[in-house]
Amino acid sequence: MAAEIVNPRSDSSTGNEGSSDLAESFDPAFALHRGGKMAVQATVPIRDKDDLSLAYTPGVAKVCSAIAEQPELVHDYTWKSSVVAVVTDGTAVLGLGDIGPEASLPVMEGKAILFKQFGGVDAVPIALATTDVDEIVDTVVRLAPSFGGVNLEDISAPRCFEIERRLQEKLDIPVFHDDQHGTAVVTLAALKNAVRLSGRTLGELRAVISGAGAAGVAIAKFLIEAGLGDVAVTDRKGIVSRDREDLTAVKRELAEITNKAGLSGSLEDALAGADVYIGVSGGTVPESAVASMAPGSFVFAMANPNPEVHPDVAHKYAAVVATGRSDFPNQINNVLAFPGIFAGALQVRASRITETMKIAAAEALAAVVGDDLSAEYVIPSPFDERVAPAVTAAVAAAARAEGVARR
Repeated sequence: MAAEIVNPRSDSSTGNEGSSDLAESFDPAFALHRGGKMAVQATVPIRDKDDLSLAYTPGVAKVCSAIAEQPELVHDYTWKSSVVAVVTDGTAVLGLGDIGPEASLPVMEGKAILFKQFGGVDAVPIALATTDVDEIVDTVVRLAPSFGGVNLEDISAPRCFEIERRLQEKLDIPVFHDDQHGTAVVTLAALKNAVRLSGRTLGELRAVISGAGAAGVAIAKFLIEAGLGDVAVTDRKGIVSRDREDLTAVKRELAEITNKAGLSGSLEDALAGADVYIGVSGGTVPESAVASMAPGSFVFAMANPNPEVHPDVAHKYAAVVATGRSDFPNQINNVLAFPGIFAGALQVRASRITETMKIAAAEALAAVVGDDLSAEYVIPSPFDERVAPAVTAAVAAAARAEGVARR
């Protein structure tokens, strides 16, 4: 399968030409999306009856029989080892929220072409007409024989945690919720370089994360795994701490491993004297709270399209500023991580993606910056051609070292 960025069906009729043509006359996004952003493309020619007899019957029967006798041959004689299912239920799509499976498809197609463009990995969008955890898990398990990996996408918290955990337990292929782990990997890479620039270590830092959804929880756990000194996570009601009685099971678990300082109160209380702010929640952080952070702080305000702290404000107080936007320096963009992570895992037929593999991805991504490190450049561009090969190689090597590679 090939992801076509230039739409091969741009002249197709939809039956709603009047309204869609009007939209396209004002917004080029509609013109680009007409007919979808993807197409399936054959990798072998069918020019005559001999080609047909090899690609399909009777030649295909020999391959089917061989796979039936030796199931592992499916990786060699089908696309399984190079294709990922991009699965969503449409409940947490970008900043749009619960818009449903059909409305999520443009995003899933976009994800699929990013897999192809930046990692050489084929991907198939699968939007499910259910939000039930059991049904999602059962459906993906039944689809899994066709794929080498599963990328969970835009599924709301806290359901996303259970869905990922159960699929990882049931399947022997990589299952990866990018909203959690892709964000965490890129955040750690940028933080590692910010630390290197400042001459400090991760262990010296106290961070504050605003947002206790999928990304916030995953970032907190991942940074602790990587050696961060301390992190406090905040939600709408304040700091996630052991003394709160209104926590979900996920937040109770988070409270046990975060906030060593024993802080309580609001986000503003947590930021006083903090070294790092990581925003994955939206909203606006008061300038006075940013000003109260420690000297030489780092502000990663990643909400889109409006960062929690505007860069103009952040630069007044912080040594390093990052956002989720492409029009400011230091964009924390998941596309820096997930294509290479899956490419590396598929390359060695890994049974899963481990914490060690994710840390290796972050370290490789950070290393791409090299000697060009500066306050305006702590994370490379998604268009840096060194990124995907570096992440792919690091993930593959980590999988082999950890014993989850099967070739």
